[in-house]
Amino acid sequence: MPRYHVQRSIQINATPQKVFDTVADFGTWTKWSPWLCCEPDAKVTVTEDASSVGSTYAWQGEIVGQGEIEHRELQPGRRIDDEIRFAKPFKSKSKVAFEMEPAGQGTKLTWHMDGSLPWFMFWMKSLMEVFIGMDYERGLMMLKDLIETGKVLSQTKIRGVESVGPLRMAGVRRTCALREIGPAMDASFAEAKRKLSQHGLPTDGTAMSVYHTCSLKTQMFDYTSGFVIPASVSSMPAELSSWSLPATKALCVEHVGSYSHLGNAWSAANQFARYKKLKQSKVGTFEIYKNDPENTADADLRTEIFLPLK
Repeated sequence: MPRYHVQRSIQINATPQKVFDTVADFGTWTKWSPWLCCEPDAKVTVTEDASSVGSTYAWQGEIVGQGEIEHRELQPGRRIDDEIRFAKPFKSKSKVAFEMEPAGQGTKLTWHMDGSLPWFMFWMKSLMEVFIGMDYERGLMMLKDLIETGKVLSQTKIRGVESVGPLRMAGVRRTCALREIGPAMDASFAEAKRKLSQHGLPTDGTAMSVYHTCSLKTQMFDYTSGFVIPASVSSMPAELSSWSLPATKALCVEHVGSYSHLGNAWSAANQFARYKKLKQSKVGTFEIYKNDPENTADADLRTEIFLPLK
């Protein structure tokens, strides 16, 4: 059977014991689960004693499937060993572990999974490692926020298929790695704003980013960040890239909260599209930022994500 191992780590500004206490309490998992973002109404059942050996966290939903995870061994402040059992979309069993190590003034938390796939799904091994790794990264970021601040600034709402466009935008096109996307986009927006002003091009003030291509395997993105411009603009200076979209239908997912958690909305959008068997067009997926981050608290940032459909 094809076996896989996935692990991701994060630095948390808290003691190993506090990190342990939070992760060991299944009652906290709904606040930082990277999978419930796509189906927050999924049924979750936690045993009355949520923090001891034998405690379980079970889930059931149309998109997230069905399964449960059980605490098998707890070493306070050091390690948690769990067993996760999937019932749907297919039956499987895997080992999960959380390791806490003192690091500086805080804790290095590492999340592991060791599992296997049915033999006929051998071709999914590398994809599983990528998808689980990305899920773990999103979950660890939310867990870090929960432990350090007491809350997670991320709410995702699947609005469904909507009409969008026509749209035309002008901006700066760049390629970068996922880990660099935040500062890279900040620089692209600043450059786009400056060049639009230099050439006297009008905008309606709406900022957006278009993702032309992205590779989950290499974690590289080809994107354009800029501003919506009127269709009446007839010419574009060479140093600016333009992109347009005719009136069309698109799956829309809304995210409220910090841009650092936008991956939750993208994951929800892609999972929902796969579940509903929606066929995406190749014009590019995009984000529209509904308020100005310079004048808006992270908790109130609104972003609309669109997956144009055929």
